[in-house]
Amino acid sequence: MTWQEQKLPADHPPVKSGGVGVLLVNLGTPDAPDTPSVRRYLKQFLSDRRVVEIPALVWQPILRGIILNTRPKKSAHAYSQVWTDKGSPLAAITAEQAEKLQERLGPVREGDVRVDWAMRYGNPSIPDRLQAMLNAGCERVLFAPLYPQYSGATTATAVDDAADALKAMRWQLSLRTLPPYHDDPVHIAALARDIGAQLDALDFAPELLLLSFHGMPQRTLELGDPYHCHCRKTARLLEEALARPDLRIRTTFQSRFGPAKWLEPATDDVLEEEAKAGTKSIAIAAPGFSADCLETLEELAIRGREQFMEAGGEKFAALSCLNAGETGMDMLETLIRRELSGWI
Repeated sequence: MTWQEQKLPADHPPVKSGGVGVLLVNLGTPDAPDTPSVRRYLKQFLSDRRVVEIPALVWQPILRGIILNTRPKKSAHAYSQVWTDKGSPLAAITAEQAEKLQERLGPVREGDVRVDWAMRYGNPSIPDRLQAMLNAGCERVLFAPLYPQYSGATTATAVDDAADALKAMRWQLSLRTLPPYHDDPVHIAALARDIGAQLDALDFAPELLLLSFHGMPQRTLELGDPYHCHCRKTARLLEEALARPDLRIRTTFQSRFGPAKWLEPATDDVLEEEAKAGTKSIAIAAPGFSADCLETLEELAIRGREQFMEAGGEKFAALSCLNAGETGMDMLETLIRRELSGWI
């Protein structure tokens, strides 16, 4: 019997308290690789003012009248190419990361660390999982957006959603947030070790390693978002850590959307440019993603390969993200234990 229970009147309902939680958070995914599910997901995602910084009076008619009537079918086809028996790759990998982190932090008992996961868009939602943690007795939660590089459209909107969830709680959690880890030596070392091992395992020696980060509109940089600088620093530190002077390395940005100017150079443009310039073998890694997802498995591994080969390339390898492998989990455990300091 805990001290809380000892002080409660006999007719008082049971109260769970004193626990610590870790909530791993990633971007999101539709519930299924079909048009209705993708439409619901895109509506939530593209209605976020952090993601699309266009006045709602201008943007919403475009979103509802054009995009949500055309894009979901195409995106559903893309999702269907990478969907697994466990569902969305991003959701399945994030769940595995949470499960393995729980194993490393120890079994859940009252007052111990409870690990869970959520998605900013789609399910399971951040508000639902925070409430579940409170119900399980977690009064202190480390909120961990798994975005190495900070952006208003990723880290900030996830924290916004957590704050909105707290607003609805009478008994609020105490919340800490995992900071960006784009230049953390532990992260850089993990990337270098994992990417290096994958390069060594290839049956060819690539002439070029592309480091492809998710794109953002150029305007975000001009407005003061540090994302571009974080990506560039990750790439620079990773190149130094890889220490492969015979391997040419370039940094690019993928997933352009709409007519606005985006961060450059664009991954698809560089793949075509390199092939036409005579580069025959390329490996591509995505050090801005903590887990493989549509953007890595379909956009890079499938469409990227097609673009490179059609332009004259001969050998292409899309490298995996850190995912829930031992190297990635060692890194994640180190970061999480550091941020839990004083709580456990």
